[in-house]
Amino acid sequence: MRQRLSILPSFSVADLDHIGSLALRIGRLAIYFTWTASLMPVQASGLMFRCRWVRSFPVFYHRVCCRILGLRIRRIGTPTPARPVLFASNHVSYTDITVLGALIPGSFIAKTEVARWPLFGWLAKLQRSVFIDRQVRSVGAQRDAIARRLAARDALILFPEGTSGDGNRVLPFKSALFSVAEAGRDTHPAVTVQPVSIAYARLDGMPIGRRLRPFFAWYGDMAMAPHLWTMLGLGVIEVVVEFHSPTSLAECGSRKALAGYCRERIAGGVAAALTGRRPPISQPSSRGAAAPLSGDAAQPAAG
Repeated sequence: MRQRLSILPSFSVADLDHIGSLALRIGRLAIYFTWTASLMPVQASGLMFRCRWVRSFPVFYHRVCCRILGLRIRRIGTPTPARPVLFASNHVSYTDITVLGALIPGSFIAKTEVARWPLFGWLAKLQRSVFIDRQVRSVGAQRDAIARRLAARDALILFPEGTSGDGNRVLPFKSALFSVAEAGRDTHPAVTVQPVSIAYARLDGMPIGRRLRPFFAWYGDMAMAPHLWTMLGLGVIEVVVEFHSPTSLAECGSRKALAGYCRERIAGGVAAALTGRRPPISQPSSRGAAAPLSGDAAQPAAG
């Protein structure tokens, strides 16, 4: 299978649904749906009775899902234990939710459309996701909802690109989305912001090149169902997740500077995972001169 994939000159995911194992697709889907259906009532009951373990239970669920779907995580660095915290990550695919959910006991900040998706919308609600509407009339209510979660010392996960990319590069960050850090300005302690990079690096131990990454990145006008069907038959995927040095809005000085701090480190993490080369990064101006920051990359840890 690897040989066939490596010599294809061009393709679209929709044209290659014959690639991979049909038996593997069916087996993974059957196990995934069985596992999900058995645990959804457990989480729902925990939410109903306000159990404290509902924050950490999704981590257990997502870790098993990663094994079922053939996602093997290589974690670099450690999620900050500080609370409240906002994790800012690049966005490559719907599988980012499962990967990050397996590492972070937190809730996602998602677009309102996600709440209406079959199955995935239900799962998002069970994970206590915060749904945001980009309509101006609802901004105040959304900021209040986020502020309440941060005041409760929750961990929230944000995709500041505002959409998913092709996995080869990091899209520009929307600094307005970092207003969620301002929503927790009055919390004590202040909101910690930790950049997180995610990269789909290897398939069955072989590097995934630029032309093959659309098998794993879901972006543009790709339909989810055929993309998922193709990906499920493609073996074991190594996903590199790196937790970078945390910061805060106060340390960076502004939303724009905070967005720049996070994007620079995330882009460096993606580049290091895909090419082995990490570009130099700089400190926020409020911390001092914009010189390369040594030691920003954390040490590898078992994922």
